[in-house]
Amino acid sequence: MALVWMTNAWLTERFSENTRVRAEMRAALFTGNLISELQRTSVVPLLLARDPALIGSLQSNEFSSTSARLIGAQKEIGAASITLLDSTGRTVGATNRFEIGTNNSQQPFFVEALRSRDSVFTVSLRDEGGFEFAYSRAVIAEGKTLGVIVVGADLTRLERSWASVSDAVAVTDSEGNIILSTEARWRGLTLPQALEVRSAPSAIQRAFQLTTDWSNAPVDAYLKGRAVMQTESRISFRGWRMTTFTAYDSVRERVNAVLALEIMGLAILLAATFYLLSHRARAQSEAFMRESADLRALNARLTREIAERERVQKELRVAEQTVQQSSKLAALGEMSAGVSHELNQPLAAMKTYLAGARLLLQRGRPEEALASFHRIDNLIERMGAITRQLKSYARKGGEAFEPVDLRAAVSSALTMMEPQLRERMVRITHKLPRRRVMVMADRIRLEQVIINLLRNAVDAVKNARDPLVEIEVSEGAHAYVSVRDNGPGVSDLEKLFEPFWTTKKPGEGTGLGLAISSGIVADMGGRLTAHNEVTGGAVFTMELPLHGTQGVEPGRPMAAE
Repeated sequence: MALVWMTNAWLTERFSENTRVRAEMRAALFTGNLISELQRTSVVPLLLARDPALIGSLQSNEFSSTSARLIGAQKEIGAASITLLDSTGRTVGATNRFEIGTNNSQQPFFVEALRSRDSVFTVSLRDEGGFEFAYSRAVIAEGKTLGVIVVGADLTRLERSWASVSDAVAVTDSEGNIILSTEARWRGLTLPQALEVRSAPSAIQRAFQLTTDWSNAPVDAYLKGRAVMQTESRISFRGWRMTTFTAYDSVRERVNAVLALEIMGLAILLAATFYLLSHRARAQSEAFMRESADLRALNARLTREIAERERVQKELRVAEQTVQQSSKLAALGEMSAGVSHELNQPLAAMKTYLAGARLLLQRGRPEEALASFHRIDNLIERMGAITRQLKSYARKGGEAFEPVDLRAAVSSALTMMEPQLRERMVRITHKLPRRRVMVMADRIRLEQVIINLLRNAVDAVKNARDPLVEIEVSEGAHAYVSVRDNGPGVSDLEKLFEPFWTTKKPGEGTGLGLAISSGIVADMGGRLTAHNEVTGGAVFTMELPLHGTQGVEPGRPMAAE
């Protein structure tokens, strides 16, 4: 469509320019014919004014053969009419015998001829419409004006010839009035007035006019409902001008012929393109059908593999939970000896207090016996706290996330590790903030991570001269729990959290504690990192997102040991 539009615009402009050039050449030819006719007619009055026969007729007032002589001269010269007037303006001889005897004393061609000694040109309005163009000259003999000879110029013949070549031609005088035109309605009007004289177009004519306008440049005028090109040229005679109007029909015919060929070529090209594309589409469709069958088979295999993977993942989660529980149970096994010692001591003390209370009751000292009973009650509370802590830690974590205070989790882990720490003679230092540090976590699993970190730290300092483990809880953008030791540090930090990798001797560790702890922290939205201190020892840091608004507990010490 863009190519057709551009071609139409370019060809219309080019052919319109050619048509305008031809119209200008025709106008020059018409102008030359008009000037030639006027010049040829302007000589005739001079010849007839010197004719002795006509002079003798005027002198003798004998006009019986005058008209016949004028008719003969008209045939030889080809003038429109020849009229002989006497000195009073009465027609005494004419090629049109009906004019003989008429009085033309008031006509311009008579008055102007008497005033001038040369031939004069006049334009007068006819009674039946239109204009009459005539050259007139006074007939003078022996210094006396005998009459006037009037020769009419045959310009209507030119109008007929113009109508057969061009659409419309109009000649205007120096005042802008149309004096010659192929359109009879235009005569006597100005050019703008003539262009407004248009009959009411029918619906077909209006549609034709609209379809003509869309493809042409802005038209000069409309003639009989058609867009026309206006060309104006100057006539070197009394300020006359000639205007020609040429229709765009020839332009449209030639442009449409080229456009038809172009559209036909484009249609053939499009048809060939569509054929090639359809052939290619069929080939692609067959290939797609084959690929679709392959994809369906592959999809079935992938579905089976996905189901198998989901089953394996479920089994893996169960195995992970089992391994985590085994890790906790292993820690409980290690702590069992210390716990047994912790429970045996209160039991032995209770036995001693009971024996003393029996003696005191026998001796009538119930107040002192009641004090023994209070001590026994305290020992029972202590034994209950130890067993509750062990029972809670041994239970599987249920992924029950709840707000947990990190300080309480650290205190609980230290309580469970207390018997083992006393056996190792390790100095534990913990720094807890005064305000709560709340995180969203599974409390049991969180305590499991802290216990694993404490166990590793205690194992790392077993050969140290002054074993020390520091635990610190802090908060910033996140909540942090750091466990430091003064042991030898970690030899390979990159493999530290890989399963089954351990620095302990065979039989002392499985290498799963840190891997499990890292996974638990990741499930709670945090991360577990480790690095070696410059002064010696390793630092493990657990980072968790903060939860809720932290409250201040007055009287809580900032650090304790």
